[in-house]
Amino acid sequence: MSPASKPVEVRVEDRLLKLSNLDKVLWPEAGFRKGQMIEYYTKIAPALLPHLKGRPLTLKRYPDGVDGMMFYEKNCPKHRPPWVKTAKVWSHGNNRDMFYCLVEDLPTLVWLGQLGTIELHTSLSLARALPQPRMLVFDLDPGPPATIVECCQVAIWLQEWFAGHKLKSYCKTSGSKGLQLYVPLNNPSVDYALTKKISKGLAQKLEREKPDHVVHMQRKTLREGKVLIDWSQNDQYKTTVSVYSLRARALPTVSTPVTWEEVEQCLQEGDPNLLVFDWETVLSRFQGQGDLFEPVLKLRQRLPDAV
Repeated sequence: MSPASKPVEVRVEDRLLKLSNLDKVLWPEAGFRKGQMIEYYTKIAPALLPHLKGRPLTLKRYPDGVDGMMFYEKNCPKHRPPWVKTAKVWSHGNNRDMFYCLVEDLPTLVWLGQLGTIELHTSLSLARALPQPRMLVFDLDPGPPATIVECCQVAIWLQEWFAGHKLKSYCKTSGSKGLQLYVPLNNPSVDYALTKKISKGLAQKLEREKPDHVVHMQRKTLREGKVLIDWSQNDQYKTTVSVYSLRARALPTVSTPVTWEEVEQCLQEGDPNLLVFDWETVLSRFQGQGDLFEPVLKLRQRLPDAV
């Protein structure tokens, strides 16, 4: 247990925040502390904030670190500062309105870090247009002994199908053990009925064509040595871990955008470690390459009507 540090007041842009327990170790294996987590989010903010802005955010909080108790928080905490913005979203499961946090600026991001929010999970929609997905997403999840290497092969098969329909797609690591493929849409004519139809149809198509490599159903008994193409993320009421979010793994790894050349290299060399990135590496990559995921926010594309 790290020694308790005294609370400090810091000015973040035009806001004054009180930060406490900055010496608390949140990743014991790495000795990575709360203050370092907040520093990472502050430095990556120029890349991260555009991907959070306007999107209902689910907090994944670990107040005692990655080995401690975790809880999801959909309703923005009632003790939030008055300047933290929220989005009202009707919850069918709870039969009431929920008020999600919106991360519109750096002070809000730092405040979330103070709460022990390690992971940031966003809607695929903007709060102002919830029925409209801004992107189609596949979460590629390997069933042991498969690894991210096998996910790279499946991602390439998906990328080839989209390229054949004149659509660009982009990859990021999950920051855990898998890979995620995003197809930017940013098109008001696209709804979740269509993204779900295309994503499920394509997952089923690949399962038929590559039955030894791909499965589209969640059942664990079907997944050994295969890659689950999780198409079900394409839903108005689900969230996906944000690009540049830290993950609550043994080490402070990050959901990191990667190039298709990197995906192909990982597949060719068969080395899953090629697509593992910690916070320092991600900051260095951003400084050198900029935001590889920026097109996901801006590129307008139209899906075909069927697979």
